[in-house]
Amino acid sequence: MEIAGFDFQNPASMYADNMRLSSSPAIQSSEKFADALRKASANAVVEKPIGEAPIDKEDKLYQLCLELETFLVKNLLTGMRNTVQKSGFIDDSYAGKMYEDMLYDEYAKDYTKNANFGLAAQAYRQLKNKGV
Repeated sequence: MEIAGFDFQNPASMYADNMRLSSSPAIQSSEKFADALRKASANAVVEKPIGEAPIDKEDKLYQLCLELETFLVKNLLTGMRNTVQKSGFIDDSYAGKMYEDMLYDEYAKDYTKNANFGLAAQAYRQLKNKGV
């Protein structure tokens, strides 16, 4: 991608092109540096961190890790819910408490599915590396 003459894919080439306008010894050494930088970037190998195995989202282990993450998020939401004053919107009867608990179960499932906390992925990678 190039914007205003700057090549974002290879910034060393633009640097080298600008340096070729002058022929001083300092600029010539800069050219050599730019060439070395271009060669190094062409031969660079991007390594994945250790433990970054691909995640099979259909694997039963991953589904269990998602349930673990949902459980942890549900406990977090329950702790937060206990700090809020009751408004009377949901009554304090057994059915009202049951409804509120089921509502927060669904909130936890939605947050786990959409927020991408990464707890399930991390647990999956660790358990997969252990051979579980």
